[in-house]
Amino acid sequence: MSLDGTYDDGNIFAKILRGEAPAAKVFEDGDIYAFMDVFPQAKGHTLVIPKHTHARNLLEVEPEVLGPLMLGVQRVTRAVRAALNPDGIVVTQFNGAPAGQTIYHLHFHIIPRWEGVALGRHAGGGMADPAELKVLAEQIAAKIA
Repeated sequence: MSLDGTYDDGNIFAKILRGEAPAAKVFEDGDIYAFMDVFPQAKGHTLVIPKHTHARNLLEVEPEVLGPLMLGVQRVTRAVRAALNPDGIVVTQFNGAPAGQTIYHLHFHIIPRWEGVALGRHAGGGMADPAELKVLAEQIAAKIA
């Protein structure tokens, strides 16, 4: 898909927000929903999505949504750091298929990194064990400030 298009209410993140699809929830407030990526690139790979927009990517999001979203991304990133003690953290966001976007609901990836541990391929690895994701979600949630 290109950078332009129509928001699809049937995308998996919209379904998660409506409670129609499961997710290992890390955190939720009035503006954001954070949950574990089911195709993680690394242990603790967490996604943060805005709750009140039909923006498909960063270029479409309303300014009044972006501010609280970015504060939420920072808050969850700090919790990932506190829970998992990685050597570094990648925070990334893709816009359009050529950039690697596969779900067309604005979202940010928080990916812990450790020295000497290879990063998995985006959306290319196997599905994680839901029980393991639940444990990681609980560890990270416990560190939300």
